[in-house]
Amino acid sequence: MEMPGGLPMAGQGEDRDGLTLDQLHVPLGPLLADWPAGLTVRLTLQGDVIQQAEVEEPLTPTGGPDTAFWVRPWLRAAAGEPVPVGAAARRRAAAHLDSLARLLSVAGWPAEAVAARRLRDDLLDGAPGTVIAPRLDRFSRRVGRSRTLAWLTRGIGGLSAEEAREAGVSGPAARAGGDVTDRYRQWLADVRRDVGRLEEPSPLRPEDEESPRGRWADGDPPSAALVALLPRLLTGAELAAARLVVASLDPDLDELAAVRREVSVHD
Repeated sequence: MEMPGGLPMAGQGEDRDGLTLDQLHVPLGPLLADWPAGLTVRLTLQGDVIQQAEVEEPLTPTGGPDTAFWVRPWLRAAAGEPVPVGAAARRRAAAHLDSLARLLSVAGWPAEAVAARRLRDDLLDGAPGTVIAPRLDRFSRRVGRSRTLAWLTRGIGGLSAEEAREAGVSGPAARAGGDVTDRYRQWLADVRRDVGRLEEPSPLRPEDEESPRGRWADGDPPSAALVALLPRLLTGAELAAARLVVASLDPDLDELAAVRREVSVHD
């Protein structure tokens, strides 16, 4: 049934306490601020609890052939172009800061979201590590030691290292082996490490160096596994936590677009 104006009527079903509550179907995305571009997740809610989550096709954002910005060094290296490890470390650190900015914005900390974006932009503009490192240390201490942020994100979206491996997840989400708090702290640690590697001249080997979301493989981008995890991590969570869970994984759907373009070219 529909209400006037095309709004859907709520259905009914049992919630986790055995009570019969209205079910409401709500889409998240694809045009939310601080949300992965091109992603739509359809939720079934009872009260404020997510009973079911489903990722909607199509997953591929619109754009040209160069939209896979964050993994471009890995794509270039895979194509045989010489790319220094330092260039990949710079891009990866900037990508993690970009993800941190989204999570901090969703968490309601706009000042530190702006700080993360400024660090990201300076890295992309080629600022040397000696300039970035002191500012990054201050930012990392404020965010990493924040009790309020940890309280807000603790216990949400738990994913053990073993569960991550079984789901084909690599990268920071797998190494963090925990919840949203563990994942943003892993990003901070990875950024600090990469800022110390900006001048490494050795050639990038994609099989040895993780891309921002994990191990890059032809036809199997790491964000595909992150997207596949979303229904599992969102089901049973409260609606207020859903965006924090998504932001802590921050899948890049442009990776999927890059792989699909490669497949279409080879076909």
